[in-house]
Amino acid sequence: MAIENKMVRTTDISRKKDLLSTLDDLAPLPVPYDKNGLEPAFKEPKPEWAETNCCSLDGFCAIDTMKRPETQEEEDELKVKFLKGLEKLFLDANNKYLQPLSLTMEYCAKCNTCSEACHVYKAANGDEIYRPIFRVDVLRKLYKKYFTRSGKLLGSLTGADIDLDWETIARLGESAYRCNLCRRCAQVCPMGLDNGMAAREIRKIFSMEMGLAPTPVHAKGTQLQLKTGSSTGLTRPALLDTLEFIEEDTYERTGRKIKFPLDKKGADVLLFHNAGEFMAWPENPAAFAILLDEAGVDWTLSTDMMGFDSVNYGIWYDDVQAKNVAMAQFEAARKLGVKRIVIGECGHAHKAAVVGADRMADSEERGVPVESFLPMMAEFVRNGRLKFDPSKNDFPVTLHDPCNIVRQMGIVEPQREILRKIAPQFREMTPHGVDNYCCGGGSGFAIMNSYNFGDFRTKVSGRMKFAQILNAFADEMENPDIVKYVCAPCSNCKGTIRDLLQAYKATARYNVQYGGIVELMVNGLASMDRPYFEFLEAE
Repeated sequence: MAIENKMVRTTDISRKKDLLSTLDDLAPLPVPYDKNGLEPAFKEPKPEWAETNCCSLDGFCAIDTMKRPETQEEEDELKVKFLKGLEKLFLDANNKYLQPLSLTMEYCAKCNTCSEACHVYKAANGDEIYRPIFRVDVLRKLYKKYFTRSGKLLGSLTGADIDLDWETIARLGESAYRCNLCRRCAQVCPMGLDNGMAAREIRKIFSMEMGLAPTPVHAKGTQLQLKTGSSTGLTRPALLDTLEFIEEDTYERTGRKIKFPLDKKGADVLLFHNAGEFMAWPENPAAFAILLDEAGVDWTLSTDMMGFDSVNYGIWYDDVQAKNVAMAQFEAARKLGVKRIVIGECGHAHKAAVVGADRMADSEERGVPVESFLPMMAEFVRNGRLKFDPSKNDFPVTLHDPCNIVRQMGIVEPQREILRKIAPQFREMTPHGVDNYCCGGGSGFAIMNSYNFGDFRTKVSGRMKFAQILNAFADEMENPDIVKYVCAPCSNCKGTIRDLLQAYKATARYNVQYGGIVELMVNGLASMDRPYFEFLEAE
């Protein structure tokens, strides 16, 4: 039995047995996916999942490591750890986040401006549990009840009216993983509050105090990276083999010879890639090599795996993990003596190395300045170091703005300057720039496929992005003879958009393609004799 969606209150989070949301009323999709039979259905959850995990928030399970306690003693221990973590959020030791979190907890006007900005809330057609303020209000009530004098004495009279048990704690943890941390809500809040940041703080309680985090982002993410040097588990010999393969494959496909410069001491640029690019989209690092060589850049890649993989999943859930990864990456760069680190097409790596690093360590401790690839590439286009034939890209192109690049860092115009130069049929999504919707894969969602969580990503958190893509190509959408290209300069975003296009069969049905911006740049280079995209080779 589910509580009626529109009637859910924060106090219902401790209600027994009921499913708080059934997600049976999603926002409609535009043409042609307004027709029956074109949208994939939710996979039926297995009953046994609920026996061991928390599936009672909305039927999905993100934190696969959070197991239902078998005894009262185990439950009591989890409650103690949770409360200890909750208290720590409001101590001076959390000084990097204490002030914005305190303001968010104390000054919310409940105007719900944040809700109207939230792509998950809109995708769920106004389901109460997805309001950004829902999980924060639960946190507020729990803090009042256990850590304020008025809450301890007067209880529900002060709003301290939520009972604490494993189900309540587990639902709150799951709720924090229904937020992409895109912070679109923070951007529109008239009080300057940050409910997205608060969701991350809840995740910190679960990871740093309770030892609970989704396996893909922790055990198979940060822990694997700190152990092997790469979030993919890629070893140095395997990396060298992969680079050699990419060099050979690029030449066979395009006739363009490339050579990755490795471990060049004192180079101007150390290029940092999301390691997933080399395995899933090798044409992306190859495109970087072509562009940097053609622009005459003194650059290198590191074969020290911590200096090779720009991934830092810790920024999504755990301060300690985030700093450990970041410091190891900076150390690898210092050993090479490079003048600067340039982050390739990975949004969260931008945030971690450029913005998040400021909270982790001072500039002297980091040692090497970090910047985004986008302003550098825009400069090459602007000053003519790269020459283009735009007719090679004469097909509809739209741009997905990665949240961490545009909203967290304010890099909005460089990518548009490039696209206006190389893509004659470029058109914007609505909304776009800092107002864009998250792809639905932010904050770890792109790699989280435990149980049925992949369905939540493709059907709910990615829903508004898919609608944007359909609307951007509305005039050409139903014509499969016309190539339509979604430019997504972020590895996590590309993975999510790939999953969206596959789930909705948009590539097979309507020839909607995707990729990064550097691939599009290489395809449009005047010096390229053959198309860079395989989908154009088939034309």
